[in-house]
Amino acid sequence: MTPNDLLEKRAKLIADARALVDKAEKEKREPTAEERAAFDKMMNDADAIKADADRMKKLEDEERKLTEPQPEHKPGLQKTGEPEKPQVIELRKSVCGETRNVALTGERAKPEYHSAFRSYLLHGDRAMEYRALQKDNDEAGGYLSASEQFNAELIRDRDNMTFMRQICRVLPPLATADSIGTPSLDADPADPTWVSELAIGSEDSTMDFGKRALTPHPLAQYIKVSKTLLRRSTIGVDAIVRERLAYKQAVVMENAYLNGNGSNQPLGVFTASDNGISTGRDVSTGNSATAIAADNLFECVYTLPAQWRNNLAWIFHRTAIKNIRKLKDGEGRYIWAPGITAGEQDTILGYPVYESEYAPSTFESGKYVGIIGNFQYYWIVDALSTQIQVLLELYAATNQNGYIIRSESDGMPVLENAFVRVTLG
Repeated sequence: MTPNDLLEKRAKLIADARALVDKAEKEKREPTAEERAAFDKMMNDADAIKADADRMKKLEDEERKLTEPQPEHKPGLQKTGEPEKPQVIELRKSVCGETRNVALTGERAKPEYHSAFRSYLLHGDRAMEYRALQKDNDEAGGYLSASEQFNAELIRDRDNMTFMRQICRVLPPLATADSIGTPSLDADPADPTWVSELAIGSEDSTMDFGKRALTPHPLAQYIKVSKTLLRRSTIGVDAIVRERLAYKQAVVMENAYLNGNGSNQPLGVFTASDNGISTGRDVSTGNSATAIAADNLFECVYTLPAQWRNNLAWIFHRTAIKNIRKLKDGEGRYIWAPGITAGEQDTILGYPVYESEYAPSTFESGKYVGIIGNFQYYWIVDALSTQIQVLLELYAATNQNGYIIRSESDGMPVLENAFVRVTLG
């Protein structure tokens, strides 16, 4: 079965589910408990099919890459006789088509360093690996520093696991500076006035610029991996550790980008703050105290000025999406539409919608239940260095290795006018 076959099956399920809602509406009654349960089951099945189609499409893309001819490679020199260029790893391709690459250079980019690091992950502090890894920088931690290849691939895997890092603007990693300043327009200038040919008008005194700092904050966590798995797996030890760490980092970061309070962590979009998105960007018009209305979603879209309505995206919890799927506009058309190709997002009012378990899901008066915005105005910055420590003896009783990872990241909205939060009445 191809991804398109799965999507056709999904389209039929959605059509059948909507038929239940339309039937109750035509008969001027509320859906029965059985109809609601059937609707929810069909939509849940549709979601599962979409996930399968996306995974199948991704696998096909990866297999296609493997069959593409690879350029001839000779260590040390290229065909031109020039010194070999540094290895480049593609970190992320955003929904806007932007690709971030990192060139692997320096001591930690050398093959022997990466080989020693892989052995370190498996065996810990053995003398040979210890000496090789210490060549990088003893004072900076040496054997704790991951190879550049491992670090770049960890970032790539982590970015692919959290949609926030795909739709937001991820700045180049900080190599030496502690923070990066971002200018903010805290107050717009006054409107110009009509004047005579030689006049210049009155001086503006309202425009105000501020400055906000993005400072990568430490993020630490540890995982445990079976020693037997590490010994017997056909997958490299670095790939096993990287996959587990990438997932753990991704879920923590996504939660912080959505709900972080900005104190030693990112400032989330669902946190009301004068340094990020203030309560002036909350829209509850049309909503009840416990439910989202279609009129409110229209209101949210058109609260945004036209110049910010490019590249908009919604974020909701699955509970909110389940309810929005039943909403119609004034012409009787559903405002939620399924993605018609593998990898394509479902949409609300024509704008892609992303589902997160960390989006608010408490349906009470005054609570946030979603957001729409141009997430290129949510900036993320990391510190490039990632450090890993191997714990061989601590979990010996359970036949496991422990791995502690330390990295740094920060994020915040830099233009609140590019966002609107969906708020209950």
